[in-house]
Amino acid sequence: MATGTVLEIYNILEPEELVEEIVNMYQGFESGRSEWIKMVKEIREYLFSTDTTTTSGSALPWKNKTVIPKLTQIRDNLHANYMAALFPNDNWLKWEGHSQEASVKDKQLAIEAYMENKTRISGFIDTVSELLYDYIDTGNATGEVVYVRETAIDDETNQEYVVYQGPVLRRISTHDIVFNPTSISFDKTPKIVRYIKTLGDLAWDVKHRPDLQYDEAVFQEMVETRQALAGYKPADVNKARSLTVDGFSSLSEYYGSSYVEILESDGNIYDKTTGELLENHLITIVDRRKILRKIRNPNWLGKSNRVHVGWRKRPDNLYSQGPLDLLIGMQYRMNHLENLKADVFDMIAHPVQKIRGDVEEYEYGPGEKIYCAEDADVTFMHPDTTALNADLQIRDIEQKMEDFAGAPRQAMGIRTPGEKTAFEVQTLDTYASRIFQEKISQFERLFLEPVLNLMLESARRNITGNDVIQVMDTDLGAKTFVTVTRKDISANGKLRPVGSRHFAATQQLMQSIMQALNSPLGNDPTVMSHVSGKKLAHLVFEELPGLRKFALVQDNVRLFETAEIQRLSQTLQENVEVEGQLPVPGQEVPE
Repeated sequence: MATGTVLEIYNILEPEELVEEIVNMYQGFESGRSEWIKMVKEIREYLFSTDTTTTSGSALPWKNKTVIPKLTQIRDNLHANYMAALFPNDNWLKWEGHSQEASVKDKQLAIEAYMENKTRISGFIDTVSELLYDYIDTGNATGEVVYVRETAIDDETNQEYVVYQGPVLRRISTHDIVFNPTSISFDKTPKIVRYIKTLGDLAWDVKHRPDLQYDEAVFQEMVETRQALAGYKPADVNKARSLTVDGFSSLSEYYGSSYVEILESDGNIYDKTTGELLENHLITIVDRRKILRKIRNPNWLGKSNRVHVGWRKRPDNLYSQGPLDLLIGMQYRMNHLENLKADVFDMIAHPVQKIRGDVEEYEYGPGEKIYCAEDADVTFMHPDTTALNADLQIRDIEQKMEDFAGAPRQAMGIRTPGEKTAFEVQTLDTYASRIFQEKISQFERLFLEPVLNLMLESARRNITGNDVIQVMDTDLGAKTFVTVTRKDISANGKLRPVGSRHFAATQQLMQSIMQALNSPLGNDPTVMSHVSGKKLAHLVFEELPGLRKFALVQDNVRLFETAEIQRLSQTLQENVEVEGQLPVPGQEVPE
């Protein structure tokens, strides 16, 4: 009877052949990166540890267990400066048209206004902040673009209204996505993403998200399978399928829960059953046995809606190295020196006692007397105080860790030794920040730029009718609402984030301008007569500091303002003179 029961369960849970192929691929990729997962886990332990007992330094025999949070400080320093470089002002996003029509100002303003609105309302910057932590902690950041339509019900009118409609950037945890690390690029490799959803969430997607093209019949079969397995013993279920879903202790616990595991294959895959090559396909699997969706990726750009970027690329390996990876040993060394020094201090304050001969019992403390028999003695063993110089080594290690991570100390507001002119300080800061600037430019170029263009593509593909967006009127300083259609945001070109490029170029350009103006050439009228004062004013007071919306520069505006002040001054002066000639109230006017 038991054998028959197990066979029945096996038949119920038998997966489709293509499903088995994708699940085996997922398990192979997951097991192949086990060493990388261990390293990521160790870094996380050091980042959030409060003492060495939770780190790999717990085996050290020292009494003190202090952790110097240098790794955490470097992480926070990098994150803060990366965010400041990516989003230095509100003008971090630009549209670059690739045709005459796409470059028309109205088209450019419509696209930039639409994307500025969607990135602001959808929490784009907050998501990028989370992805930057992945970029720093693991060396890898992965995100995906989805189009959502969030609605709510008005309690008074009982009418449905749209809370948000548009593209959204979502973070994919590095633990939830696997791919072939030996592929030539992330775009070319097949990717498998793992999601955990509740049955209720999946039911809502099936009912309200027709764009996902989920098979409702497969979902109903999932529910019926759970109901059918409820009548069997957990041991029989586990015996029938020797499979454990990540996060659950057994298969019976998984099917008894209200959660569903979803594996989504993205890319090219060969179906051995039919002999068909499925190019750029999305295949969504539930319970590791049924295909919920199998469609060609609807993206108009012909590629995946998922983007990946690495901090330090490895040869022939898509799993990049992070800025903290090579600092773990130095963090271990720092903790070791700090606790060694503290233990030496303890041994100086409470030294080891060497007792020889017959000594009466005594209490160890200040002013205590020790009575010793003849030839007996008590000696205090003082340690070598050379270990107290560990502070110098710790300081040296801290500086090296800052340099190796590409986070110059000037970024923390700490000035390097020696007197310098303002120009020397700017020059040194520019040179010292080159690693930092290269890494943030890499994130902007390889991640933010494709993500923003995927968001725009998703909006063009999914927008229906009109979309009303909120725009700040720079002339009136008030919020206005503009209606946008698919035609308004359709053009040949691409979006470019220019935050970090603006951040570096502004410093270098302003430095060059000031140097030129203060040089002998800047005082030579034969040279300066050929330099446009209007263009220089626009550059220095609007373009570089990002103050264009305030319209500080206008043709000869200072002359008009000066004339206006003079007119007002003359008018007031005349009024004062007239008032001086008028009689004082109560005083007789002479005839």
